[in-house]
Amino acid sequence: MEYKFCKPEAGLTLLEGHRIAGYASVFGRRDKGGDTVLPGAYGASLQKLAARGDKVRMLWQHDPAQPIGIWDEVSEDAHGLFVKGRLLPDVARAREALALLQAGALDGLSIGYRTVRAQALATGGRNLVELDLWEVSLVTFPMQTEARISAKSDLLAGLRHATASMRDAREAVARL
Repeated sequence: MEYKFCKPEAGLTLLEGHRIAGYASVFGRRDKGGDTVLPGAYGASLQKLAARGDKVRMLWQHDPAQPIGIWDEVSEDAHGLFVKGRLLPDVARAREALALLQAGALDGLSIGYRTVRAQALATGGRNLVELDLWEVSLVTFPMQTEARISAKSDLLAGLRHATASMRDAREAVARL
């Protein structure tokens, strides 16, 4: 199996609680290994998974012994491979991942796959035409710069907004 560590331009966003969403792969961007995933590369794999009732796995650092959540949605769009899922709070490593996401210490996504079809480039690297996607991991070091997690929780944003509002209110009362 091959891996592509990647950073989504839109970022993987921490939503309410343990829910996360973002791009695990961005099309047309050359990664640190010289490979570029082309639009449509995941289509056949996603169809096969759906036909057999299977899902792309959510792992910790590509370790098959450490699943940390469920990808509820994995789909291609014009930008790349979009993932949406949830960390499982009853799994210790998932709680650790959540804490690392919230602190900004963890910010990468990576795909685990088998190459079905690729085109070698004269300049080195490959255009990845068709991939058999196995898993999407939360990782420390992404291979594709555009597949980083932007750990901004709606809850944390709400708390920051509430804190700023309370500070503004205190200042307004002090001016009276």
